[in-house]
Amino acid sequence: MIRSVRKWKPRQKVIAGAAAVLIGGLGFGAFRIASSSVTLPTAEVKRKDFTDTLEIKGDVKALRSVIIAAPYGAGDLQIVNIVANSTKIKKGDLIVEFDATTVKQKLAQDQSSVKSAEAEIHQSRAAARLKEEQDLTDVMNAKFEAEKARIDASKQEILSVIDGEQAKLKVADAEQKLKEAQAKLDANRGSAKADLASKQQKLDQAKFQVEQDERSLNSLTLRAPLDGTIALQNHWQPQGGSSPFKPGDRAWPGVGIAELPDVSSMKIAARVEEAERGQLKVDQTATVRVDALPDRSFDARVETISPTASMDFNAGWPIPRNFSLELALSELDPRLSPGMSASVRVAVAKIPNGIVIPSAALFRKAGRTVVYVRNGSKFEESPVEVSRRSAEEVLIAKGLLPGQQVAMRDPTSAR
Repeated sequence: MIRSVRKWKPRQKVIAGAAAVLIGGLGFGAFRIASSSVTLPTAEVKRKDFTDTLEIKGDVKALRSVIIAAPYGAGDLQIVNIVANSTKIKKGDLIVEFDATTVKQKLAQDQSSVKSAEAEIHQSRAAARLKEEQDLTDVMNAKFEAEKARIDASKQEILSVIDGEQAKLKVADAEQKLKEAQAKLDANRGSAKADLASKQQKLDQAKFQVEQDERSLNSLTLRAPLDGTIALQNHWQPQGGSSPFKPGDRAWPGVGIAELPDVSSMKIAARVEEAERGQLKVDQTATVRVDALPDRSFDARVETISPTASMDFNAGWPIPRNFSLELALSELDPRLSPGMSASVRVAVAKIPNGIVIPSAALFRKAGRTVVYVRNGSKFEESPVEVSRRSAEEVLIAKGLLPGQQVAMRDPTSAR
């Protein structure tokens, strides 16, 4: 009998030890769930209006933009200075500067031609004045001689016949010389006028060329016509392929160097599937978050929705057909730039007086949708029926009452 007692004693110890471990584990688990009620974040079940939202992806787009193009008629165009891509600039700021060496040399030559033409005009005028003074003197002398001859001829009554005829010949000769002197004066005046006109035309041409050179020189410096963010245009190079313009590159007349979008025309452009299109209406409100500006969000409204679907060539293969829409921003930010990606939440429906909890308070357990309702120091699992979901909130159709507290993390897996 004593031997039998000794045989079972070790087994009893093992069973007792296992029971102690099990009881301790259950106690520790209960302690964890009970203590988690103190540390787990909770949210109150609220009765409020629920806003159903549709999330779509879009991009910042400028409806209007200005193309900064290389000038025409400025000769060889080589970039010596250009702003960096995506630079924020103000109206009047320098964008592109081309090499002006050749144009400056041509300007200096044409300015020298202007001075030479002006000097020729001064010389011609001086020579014309001297010649006219001499011609006027000759005309006056001829008039004097003609008048004298007439006076002498008036004495014909007291002169012999021969002397009278000679006096008449002298009058005719003097009058002929007067006509010749007057004709010479008129001819020289006409010649001087034509010469001056020719030289003036030469001067005008030289001045016009200088004005063209100055315009060409000014056109080699391109400045911003408005505030905005520069988007440099790509161009093809035999060695480097397609790349934005940079210092040292050559450009041909009229080519677009950069694009300057009008910041006052910034909108959000997006495309949606047919199922999403049915939920959208013009003037629906939206919240926009631009990925490049994480510190703020923008209020917006749906401005336009395309009535028909079109092919979206940027969506990969096979090319889908979807609908385009634009959203107007209620407020602009100078940091916005075309091409920035954005996330848009459009308020597509509002359900008044609903039971609402945060989306983070909803869990899936064994194929059921559940929440963990706080009951004293513990959380009890409770199945719920969901009516609608948004990115941040859930509308509950059945299973919760306003004022209850629900866990924001799963109590059974909390650490």
